[in-house]
Amino acid sequence: MNILLLEDNKKLNQTISKRLKLKGYKVDSYEDGNEAYNNITEGFSCFILDINVPNIDGIKILKKIREFYDEVPVIIISASIELEVIKESYKFGCSDYLKKPFFIDELEIKVERLCKIKNDLIYFDENCYFDYKSSVVYLNNEQQRLTKKERLLMNLFLTKRNQVLSYDTIQNYVWEGSFASLESIRSLIRRLRKVLSNKYIETVVDTGYIFKTT
Repeated sequence: MNILLLEDNKKLNQTISKRLKLKGYKVDSYEDGNEAYNNITEGFSCFILDINVPNIDGIKILKKIREFYDEVPVIIISASIELEVIKESYKFGCSDYLKKPFFIDELEIKVERLCKIKNDLIYFDENCYFDYKSSVVYLNNEQQRLTKKERLLMNLFLTKRNQVLSYDTIQNYVWEGSFASLESIRSLIRRLRKVLSNKYIETVVDTGYIFKTT
């Protein structure tokens, strides 16, 4: 998923960008409102906008975004606690409003929730994508519906893309706290790998697995 980030505080911009990239998102970040404004039509799946930025403020950019995208999530991050500013943000179509200072974890949760709701199709590359709603993987124009455990494992990988997942983490999430043998986990991994033509899922010796996408 492609995210446009507009935040004029350089340190905060870098912190948000780094965290989202670790989660597997592609982030185009800007500190200047005019630069962000000129790039909003580049096919983004989510926008994160500060309001008080140089040249063009976040509200004006929000209005412009809604001329092109009706449903794409837009999260406003701002130090303003004025009710009129918050009302105006929602009036012009923001999906959520996060007041500064905030925990990066909270922003991450909002991005995951909104992107999951608004973007049922999750692309791994141009030939492979996953439909959240139907639990179907599409690969080279062929489709395969996932079982419940395969779907849970896929969801876990997608929320922890490019991060190592331990056997315990997989067991607790997919088996919902019940015991699962190492062979059961490996068998599930093999099945999902087969669906994905043995792409994306890599073994981390003696630790677990990592789901790698660009």
